[in-house]
Amino acid sequence: MTWWKEFEIIDVHAHIHPLSPDFRVALTLRGLRRLMRDYHYAKAIIMDRDNAMISRAVKGSKDLFANVWVNPREKRCMRDLKRYLGKENFVGIKLHPLFDGYTPDSPIVRPIAAAAEEAGVPIQFHCGHPPFSLPWSFEPLAREFPSVKMVLLHMGHGHIVYINGAIDVAERNPNIYLETSGMPMHTKIKEAVERVGRDRVMYGDDAPCGHPSWELEKIKASGLSGEDLVRVLGENAKRLYGLD
Repeated sequence: MTWWKEFEIIDVHAHIHPLSPDFRVALTLRGLRRLMRDYHYAKAIIMDRDNAMISRAVKGSKDLFANVWVNPREKRCMRDLKRYLGKENFVGIKLHPLFDGYTPDSPIVRPIAAAAEEAGVPIQFHCGHPPFSLPWSFEPLAREFPSVKMVLLHMGHGHIVYINGAIDVAERNPNIYLETSGMPMHTKIKEAVERVGRDRVMYGDDAPCGHPSWELEKIKASGLSGEDLVRVLGENAKRLYGLD
C-alpha cells in the first residue's frame, strides 16, 4: 500500500489554469481531480487570477475550496475581495507580491489585511524571491495585524538564506504559518515543526508547477513522527481553514 494512503491529505496550495506562458504548465479541473484521486487527497485549496473560473470550479464541492487572488495595485481589488469572500467555498486570500510588484510591508496591503481580519480568513503569500517577497518583509504586517493568520507559501523557496529567514520570522510571530511546496530541503520541514510549532506547518504541492510525486516524498523524508505527519499533511490545514 502506498504510504500516504494512511493519511488524510489536504493540499493548501494548488492551481487550475490554462497553459502558463511563464512555466509552460497547465492543469484542468479534471486533471486536478485525477491527481487528487491518484495521491489520496481528501481536499485541496485552489486559486488563480481568474477568480470567476475558480468560483465555478469549487461551487457545490465538498473537497475543493478556494482563495480569492487579488492584486492591491488594482482598483478593483477590494471590490473583488468582498465579492468572492462572500461566495461558496472561498476560505482565504491569495497575494503574490513577486508577480504583482509590491512588498508585503507596503501600505497598499493593509486594507487587504484589515479585510481578512474582518472576515476571519487567512492570507497566503508567495514567499522567497527578491526583491518583493523576502521573508523578513512580512514581519511588519504580521505584527500590525496579529489576529490575521498569514501563510508563507514555499517557506522561503529555494535559497537557504530565505528558508532560514522564513523559519526565523515564523518562530517570532505566532500568526505566521509555513507551507512546504517548492522548498527543496526536507530537513528544514522538521526544523520548522520543531521551532515554529507542530500546528503551523502545512503541506502543499503548488500543482501544476509542483507535483505530489516528489512533494509527498519530501515530507516523508523529513523524519517527522507519525503524529506530526498527520498534522502537517492535513490536520493543520483543516483547523486553520475550518474544513471539517
